[in-house]
Amino acid sequence: MSFLTVGHRGVMGVEPENTLRSFVRAEREGLDQIELDLHLSKDGALVVMHDQKVDRTTGGRGVIADMTLDELRELDAGLGERVPVFEEVVDAVGKPIQAEIKDVAAARVLAGVLRERGLLDRVDVLSFHDEALREIRECLPGVRTVLVAEGPMGSEIVTRAEAVGARLVSLSLRRISLALVQECHRAGISVIAWTVNTPADLALVRALGLDGAVTDVPDIKRAVESGN
Repeated sequence: MSFLTVGHRGVMGVEPENTLRSFVRAEREGLDQIELDLHLSKDGALVVMHDQKVDRTTGGRGVIADMTLDELRELDAGLGERVPVFEEVVDAVGKPIQAEIKDVAAARVLAGVLRERGLLDRVDVLSFHDEALREIRECLPGVRTVLVAEGPMGSEIVTRAEAVGARLVSLSLRRISLALVQECHRAGISVIAWTVNTPADLALVRALGLDGAVTDVPDIKRAVESGN
């Protein structure tokens, strides 16, 4: 694949993360794909937010799973933005989406939305949790999955990716070795890294021969395009 730039929670370095404003800005800045995070509300909506709690990114307090969508809609997610649901993001931007799920329950609900709206060609499903990726593949055999990992990494990454049908892995830049990248490539698995926000980060990505970068800032996309 060509080098892939992924907007992390939109472009969270310059806009409130996981908001429609951030996703629209990522698309306008030319990022190839847009990454977001999904949790289920108390009434089963696919809420776009990274944390289990609303405390860090909104003016409210509490656990998403204990709140209804109507209650979540009352919160300010930054600069007057409201907490979006997945379907709103799909409608707001045209770019491919990387949707990160946190658990099996979210996998089942997301599978239903992808099926109903015919989004299999546009949405890749990410997770740190192998069981969530196995669940969504069981619900939707044609879905593209991406294994995300952060901890110490070796050949088990290839084994895990193959077990969940992932042809792409998204790994912490600080944990990647050249040997691991080469092993993934030999297995036909592409490798992207997070989070790539500086020229030094991008230089490391290139030295490792990675296939893409997850970034918080539009500058990385511009650097990739200019070859800097």
